[in-house]
Amino acid sequence: EMKKRSFIHEGMHRLFDSFPDNAHPMAVLQGAVSSLSAFYPDHLNMNVKEEYMEMAARIVAKIPTIVATAYRYKHGFPMAYPNLDRGFTENFLYMLRTYPYDHVELKPIEVKALDTVFMLHADHEQNASTSTVR
Repeated sequence: EMKKRSFIHEGMHRLFDSFPDNAHPMAVLQGAVSSLSAFYPDHLNMNVKEEYMEMAARIVAKIPTIVATAYRYKHGFPMAYPNLDRGFTENFLYMLRTYPYDHVELKPIEVKALDTVFMLHADHEQNASTSTVR
């Protein structure tokens, strides 16, 4: 279910194209995530639990695609779509590294390492900047 939500609206590519090449990655991420409510105007009533949960699931599913797309635009790489045959972390690495007509070989240790980093950040009950400062 989450995999199908990982695709972003095609119109969002114009948004990424509009950012300057030297835009800070967090500014691009913030703008792209904020634009989700414009591209997906349904489920915006945050007072209804089902709508809130749907929007939350949509954001979580699309973040890797948004980050990978921002990275690819910044570096002038062609667009990469999510691969529904891959897991969450593996798909993120795939979208960062893939190139048209090129088979991306990801090492299991790379996927496991990044998955561990994701789990640590998701589970440490602090924001990442707090841990970085400490």
